[in-house]
Amino acid sequence: MTIKRRDGLGLLALLLQAPHTLAAGSLINIVAVRVWPAFDYTRVTLESDKRLAAKHFLVETPDRLVIDVEGLELNPNLRELLGKVRADDPFIAGVRVGQNTPTVVRIVLDLKQPVAPQIFSLAPVSPYQHRLVFDLYPKVENDPVAALVRAREKSLPAAAPAAASAASQPSTPADQAAQAMNDALGELIGKIERQQGPVPSPSPSAARPSPPAPAASADTTPSLESLNSLIVIALDPGHGGEDPGAIGPSGLREKDVVLAVARKLRDKLSTNANIRVLMTRDDDFFVPLHERVRKARRVQADLFVSIHADAFVTPQARGASVFVLSDGAATSAAARWLADKENAADLVGGVNVGIKDKDAAVLRALLDMSTTAQIKDSLKLGSEVLGQIGRVGRLHKSRVEQAGFAVLKAPDIPSILVETAFISNPDEEDRLRDPAYQDRLVNALATGIARYFAKNPPLPRRRTPTA
Repeated sequence: MTIKRRDGLGLLALLLQAPHTLAAGSLINIVAVRVWPAFDYTRVTLESDKRLAAKHFLVETPDRLVIDVEGLELNPNLRELLGKVRADDPFIAGVRVGQNTPTVVRIVLDLKQPVAPQIFSLAPVSPYQHRLVFDLYPKVENDPVAALVRAREKSLPAAAPAAASAASQPSTPADQAAQAMNDALGELIGKIERQQGPVPSPSPSAARPSPPAPAASADTTPSLESLNSLIVIALDPGHGGEDPGAIGPSGLREKDVVLAVARKLRDKLSTNANIRVLMTRDDDFFVPLHERVRKARRVQADLFVSIHADAFVTPQARGASVFVLSDGAATSAAARWLADKENAADLVGGVNVGIKDKDAAVLRALLDMSTTAQIKDSLKLGSEVLGQIGRVGRLHKSRVEQAGFAVLKAPDIPSILVETAFISNPDEEDRLRDPAYQDRLVNALATGIARYFAKNPPLPRRRTPTA
C-alpha cells in the first residue's frame, strides 16, 4: 500500500504536534489561590483540579524562596497571587510569577525574614480539591513566654487610667459582672502574694516540680519573676484559615464567631493586671491541633479554654455544652461524634503529612500522660463555666460531658472545650452574630473561670524564655 505525499505530510505534522497536544491536555488548572498571613507563620495555598508537584530552594542576600510548580501554565487565577500578599505580611515582601518552561511555573517569594518552609500536597477533602501548600515559618521560632513579658510591660502603664475611667462610668450588669470577676481574682492573687512559708497544696494537676518564684505586685517593674506569679490562661478559638468550621444557615462561619468571642474574653480577662492571656490564634489562620496544645504547654498555662460553635445534621439541635477529656469511652454517642468531627479539623485545615504522623504519636503519648487529676480539675472548671453559661442561654446538656478531644490532651493543664451554641440552628446563629449576646456569653465564661480559681488557686510557675 502506498501513501500519497500530501497525506504523508499531514500525518507527519500530526505526529509532530502530538507531544504539545498531549502536554496541553495534561496541564493542571488552578481554581483558587489563597494567602493566610499571621505572626506565627504565613500560608500560601494553590488549589487545583489535579495534584501538583513542586520543587523549591532558598536564596540568600536578599532572602527569597523559589518554587517551581510542574504541569502549569500561567492563568488569571495564578496571577492573582501577586495581589493577594498584604503589605503587613510578616514574611512575604512580594511575589513574582513567570513561565520558567512550557510546563513549569516559577514562583519567587521575596522574604522579609529568613524562613523554614514546609511545602506539601493535600488530597481533596470537602470543600477543597487538590491543594499545594507553602507554609513559611520563621527560621528562629517565636518565644511565647517572651511575648507575655512584653505584653505585661505594655499593659502596666495604662492599667491605672483605665481603672479610673471604668470607675467613672455608670454601673451596668455587664460592668458588675466584670468587676466581680476582677474582685475575685484580685483577692486570689493577693492571697498568693501575701503568703509566707509553704504554698498550700493545690489540686494534683496544678503541682509543679519547680520552686515558686518570688511574688511581685502589679505596680512593680515588670520582669520574668513578676510573670511567674501571674495567672496565664490559654484561649483557643477553634478552626481558622483553610478550615472554616461549621457554617450556619445564613453563612456565619464558626471560625469567625469563635475568634470574636475569644478576643472579647481576652480583653475582659486582661482588665485584671494579674492575668495574661495566650491566644492560640488571634487572626484568621489555621493552627493544627497538636500545636494548640503545645502553645499552652510552652507558657505553662494555668487553664486551657477551647471555644467552638456546634453544628448538627438537623437545624433543631440547640443549646451550649462543655466538654472535657475522657480517659475511656465518651459519655454519650453525641459527645463521641462531636469529638471525631473536631479531631478531623487537621484534614480540612491541612497538616503536612510527615509532621502529622509524628504529631499523632505525640498526641497519643500525651493522652497516656493525662492523669486522673487533670481530668478531675477539668471537670471542676467545666462545671463552673457550664453553670454560668446556663444563665445566658439554653444548655444542650445539663452536665459536663467527656470525649477524646485531641485539643484537650495537655496532661498538666485543666482543659475544657466550650460549644457556645448550635450555629446550625437559625435562632442560635442569630444570637452568635449579636455583639450583645457575645458580651453576655463572655461575662459568663469569665465569671466561671474566676469561680474556679477562687476554689482552686494555682501555684506560681517558673516560666523561662527560650530565646
